[in-house]
Amino acid sequence: MSRNCLGLVILAGLGLMEFQAAELRAEPVVPGTGRKITSVGDNFEKADWSYEFNGQKSSHDIDGQRRKPYGRAKNGRFKEGTGRGQPDVLERVATPEGGLPGSEGSLLMTSLDTGIPGRRTKEVQQDDLHASCSARVGGLIPVSSSPSAVVRVYVPPFEEWEQRDGLSFGFRLSLRGSAPKQANKELEKFWPGIFVQYHPRGTQRSQGPSANLVLRASNRGDTAGPAITPGWWTFGMSCTADGMVHYYAGEGVDDLTEEDFIASYYAHGYRARQFSTFFFNVANQADGRNWTTEWIIDDPTLYVVGPLPKELTAQRPTTRRPAVMNDE
Repeated sequence: MSRNCLGLVILAGLGLMEFQAAELRAEPVVPGTGRKITSVGDNFEKADWSYEFNGQKSSHDIDGQRRKPYGRAKNGRFKEGTGRGQPDVLERVATPEGGLPGSEGSLLMTSLDTGIPGRRTKEVQQDDLHASCSARVGGLIPVSSSPSAVVRVYVPPFEEWEQRDGLSFGFRLSLRGSAPKQANKELEKFWPGIFVQYHPRGTQRSQGPSANLVLRASNRGDTAGPAITPGWWTFGMSCTADGMVHYYAGEGVDDLTEEDFIASYYAHGYRARQFSTFFFNVANQADGRNWTTEWIIDDPTLYVVGPLPKELTAQRPTTRRPAVMNDE
């Protein structure tokens, strides 16, 4: 299957120039390289896949309310974000045409009531779905193991989108790290990601509806990425021992390659030290009328290149409900 080459030299250069060039940096790792951690992620192939919503969603990042018990997938592999709650609809659906060979099931996610339950702010709000990672591998993964996450994303036809100009979907990492001059201080959480931005009336470069990727981000803030079109895409992000985050995207469902590289950043000005999890966002105007765009994902997967520390067990039983850990 053909795919567009998305290596953007300008974006990559900006990311790599954020700190002194004399510093030693690791080569980017193509997401999907190394060993697959089978206890994390899902292929959604089991016909009885279901999600337990467990009451009103959390909105701690907005109003300080966590609203336990948290929602979770029946198999324990995905869970509600405690900062912002899970999407209103999480449903296994038939894999759209052109998906991974042999795939019969994928995950649809969409929301109407984003943000604080029952409150129509008419501002852009989002809901989150987190992979259960830390609890299933036994702790945080050091970036020296070069962790990476990959997902296939179905981009729907533009006429099926929420007709709003702005960010609609996000694929993100939850990391812990420090600013270069604060290496000895307590690690802080940060959340780099690849977003999909929609333009219903087009842009200066397009006369009709269009969409592009947005990278979060350099220490300058979000950075515009390449245009994308409806159909299946593969997104991936990796971390390396130097603390950088590397962003990749390719059209289709083939494994990512070096040609799919977009950029590398010390995301938000931090050097990553620990990988916690990956997660997904869906967003809308929170007006009580318009749903988010219906996003479909398949085969979200975690990989590591280097060995995991002895205290981490990457093959924990999947039938046991994992202990609650804050992956955010």
